Amino acid sequence: MAQLPYLDNAPVNLTSLRDQSQKELITILKNIRGKKCLVIDQKLGGSLSLIIQSSLLKEHGVELRHLAPEPIQTDCTKVIYLLRAQLDLMKFISSHIQSDIAKGIQREYYLYFVPRRSVACEKILEEEKVHHLLVVGEYPLYMVPMDEDVLSFELDLAYRECQVDGDTSALWHIAKAIHKLEFSFGVIPNVRAKGRASVRVADILSSMQAEEAVNSADMGVPEINTLILLDREVDMVTPMCSQLTYEGLVDEFLHVNNGSVELDASIMGVQQEGKKIKVPLNSSDKLFKEIRDLNFEVVVQVLRQKATSMKQDYREMTTTTQTVSELKDFVKKLNSLPEMTRHINLAQHLSTFTSKPSFLGRLDMEHTIVEAQSYDICFEYIEEMIHKQEPLVNVLRLLILFSVTNTGLPKKHFDYLRRELLHSYGFEHMATLNNLEKAGLLKKQESKSNWLTIKRALQLVVDDIDTANPNDIAYVFSGYAPLSIRLVQQAIRSGWRPIEEILKTLPGPHSEIKRGGFSSSPSFDALPGVPASADKVADGRRSLVLVVFIGGVTFAEISALRFLSAQEGMAYDLIVGTTKIVSGHTLAETFIEKSG
Repeated sequence: MAQLPYLDNAPVNLTSLRDQSQKELITILKNIRGKKCLVIDQKLGGSLSLIIQSSLLKEHGVELRHLAPEPIQTDCTKVIYLLRAQLDLMKFISSHIQSDIAKGIQREYYLYFVPRRSVACEKILEEEKVHHLLVVGEYPLYMVPMDEDVLSFELDLAYRECQVDGDTSALWHIAKAIHKLEFSFGVIPNVRAKGRASVRVADILSSMQAEEAVNSADMGVPEINTLILLDREVDMVTPMCSQLTYEGLVDEFLHVNNGSVELDASIMGVQQEGKKIKVPLNSSDKLFKEIRDLNFEVVVQVLRQKATSMKQDYREMTTTTQTVSELKDFVKKLNSLPEMTRHINLAQHLSTFTSKPSFLGRLDMEHTIVEAQSYDICFEYIEEMIHKQEPLVNVLRLLILFSVTNTGLPKKHFDYLRRELLHSYGFEHMATLNNLEKAGLLKKQESKSNWLTIKRALQLVVDDIDTANPNDIAYVFSGYAPLSIRLVQQAIRSGWRPIEEILKTLPGPHSEIKRGGFSSSPSFDALPGVPASADKVADGRRSLVLVVFIGGVTFAEISALRFLSAQEGMAYDLIVGTTKIVSGHTLAETFIEKSG
């Protein structure tokens, strides 16, 4: 398992949250004495790697296995299943236990659901006649700190489940995670929500506080001043655009997974045929922390400057006499050489993708669609992609972007593109298109598009953006300011009221709630616009805003939030909560029905 993310500089004590999750898991393991085999599902394995080192598991007599259909090969007489509450995973447990019984192997079986027990799952185990052989419990892991300012609820399919399957269980999970945070950091006094799911989460959170109250009196001033909840469906334009920050591009082309990316060793300059290596990407890498949020064209310049300066220092070292302190400084610089090499290799590899005419052509088309100026050009471009049979996920990304900015497609075009897609990619994708239609991402146009009004009112397109010295969040997409982050800017600056009319043109309701006993305090009224001194927590730190994305957030949006937080005169630190980190690729993929 990779190194745990570095959390010491987090604006709230995320280390204590991680320690708590670690302790809860260790307690489960300690209570089952002796050698034991811990079986986890693949996805959960990724989440756990951000919470606990595998060496610590070994210290507690644990043999680690990933869940698979085949029976478990182990000498341990105690098997602990640590699994998400998914129906398909229950079949594996049943077949394992039945296989052991058939072979006459006697074992003790334990099942811990993450984050809570599920009646439907237990029913399957009863039907398979193995439930009575299991000791069942739960491991309440509701969120995982991915980095010093990012929390993930690890709900990969939340967007699709809510939009297509009508399953809203993820919303209870999100509210529970936020309520858990409140037990550590106090009741959040201001809640601003936009979108159906967000307003629902705000309501569930209020009921949870009524049923199981966090005692505000004991906790003093809450550490988190404001919670902003935003549905992904409110802004599906942003994730469908290609991210142009360093971390965003790494995710677009190489797919970041649990804070690291897996690459061929040769890309990273290691000559080992066919070997893969994991490259960690979080703020424990100081150079990555410095460049992750920059526009990629600037990253290349920064790395070049650093390499040149190091070369210069080396030349001086070999040609002139140095003092001890100069030597010390040089050695310090040398220590950062592995990080430099890693990112130069990674940037070089990314450049092979970003310099391709197909990528540049696609960027142009995205900008044309967002500008909403040339409908016919965009339509023909997508039509041509379908006829060339470009990867389906790439076609769907542009098609969703096109449909959302036009509030649907005229019936003639809608029917035509649907037909062409099925002819090119196979009729099994009828289900894929139905999923997109259900989610409102590909639909017939029923009313005039209001995208131009939204674009102008929120200044979503910024001309002449200086990516090297940006003065606006639009640098993350080289000229397009993410709609979601413009809304966050508004919510922080002055609440929803000034943009009420624009909010009504976006999907879903919005709400604004005051909670706890702090509503009379001046520092918790309209956010900035109050004296700077009022925006400090008692110990002089800046107040904190938690921005939660239901349905996923992109790395580019996180970069835009970090940019906002770093602006002069900004009185708030920002921390991001999300169901998962997404890109247009992974989001579009969740709607594709896999045949078989």
